[in-house]
Amino acid sequence: MLKRIPNILSPDLLKTLHEMGHGDEIVIGDGNFPAANYANRLIRCDGHNIPDLLAAILELLPLDTFVDKPVTLMQVVDEQNEPTPEIWHEYKDILSEFQVAENQIDHEERFAFYERSKRAYAIIATTEKALYANIILKKGVIS
Repeated sequence: MLKRIPNILSPDLLKTLHEMGHGDEIVIGDGNFPAANYANRLIRCDGHNIPDLLAAILELLPLDTFVDKPVTLMQVVDEQNEPTPEIWHEYKDILSEFQVAENQIDHEERFAFYERSKRAYAIIATTEKALYANIILKKGVIS
């Protein structure tokens, strides 16, 4: 155990976050996300939900301030008929605690999100049940 390290973060996840460089991206995928199929580095976080992981990760990971939108969500497929996913409201609350404004959150079409995930530094696979819970974080620098 270490002081001030959220215990939801496994040693493998801590190592990965530390290894990432400026501009590298990490994907946190929900239970339906094909993480093992796309991952260069796969980190399993079974039994954890994404909001708890997101909050813990943001305690340590600086987001990129050199881009307009350091956070990306997977866009809802049928935006006209599907409501905004409830989990997005949770994300916005968590992100605001870390000085990320709503206009700094991007939305990417499903298949474009998958393609981008293939290039991510790592993918975290969770058992999150919420739909459209997938999120990409772009690492920044500590100044």
